[in-house]
Amino acid sequence: MKQILLIEDDISIAELQRDYLEINGFCVDIQHNGDAGLQLALQEHYDLIILDIMLPGVNGFEICKQIRAVKNIPILFVSAKKEDIDKIRGLGLGADDYITKPFSPSELVARVKAHIARYERLAGNPTNSNTIFVHGISIDKSARKVYLNGEEVPFTTKEFDLIVFFVMHPNQVLSKEQLYEKIWGLESAADVSTVTVHIRKIRGKIERDPAQPKLLETVWGAGYRFNV
Repeated sequence: MKQILLIEDDISIAELQRDYLEINGFCVDIQHNGDAGLQLALQEHYDLIILDIMLPGVNGFEICKQIRAVKNIPILFVSAKKEDIDKIRGLGLGADDYITKPFSPSELVARVKAHIARYERLAGNPTNSNTIFVHGISIDKSARKVYLNGEEVPFTTKEFDLIVFFVMHPNQVLSKEQLYEKIWGLESAADVSTVTVHIRKIRGKIERDPAQPKLLETVWGAGYRFNV
């Protein structure tokens, strides 16, 4: 049974999320305090972590940052903070997804299932054993590591999945909706601004001038293209 840690200070929302997840076969631990949630996240094994942002003690952003520094498991934000800057910050810290309240419990379950399944498939797929070389970038698919001119560059789970997908589909224009569905495994009607945030982060790591990208190019009105 998959183990999920839910860090949420609103008891009624936490219980609703837990009930829906348990009905769908997940085992859920709940923490209502940021400090206690962070300690549990770092000490115990979980298959996925769901985070609120506004928490007593350590906030969700700091929890995400500290978890991502040592673990590569999926992290989902579920928050009432709807501003784009909050989404950008959360995803920039390494979260895999960001859901705003109020939300559909069935959507939460669908996203949890998709993230866990995709993480397990990518982590355990033996076809990821080769290395890709392009434009001074070396991608070790088995180790899930990226090197630029011989120096390792840290990539989050979804950033890595995106860069691999791009280099495996060179010179093709890929829409945000396509990328969201392929990488996040969800319907394209969801919040595709997540894709924009991740591409901005990737450009900051691989482009000589991220403001004028040459490798990961925007095709206005259509999507993005990785030029080789």
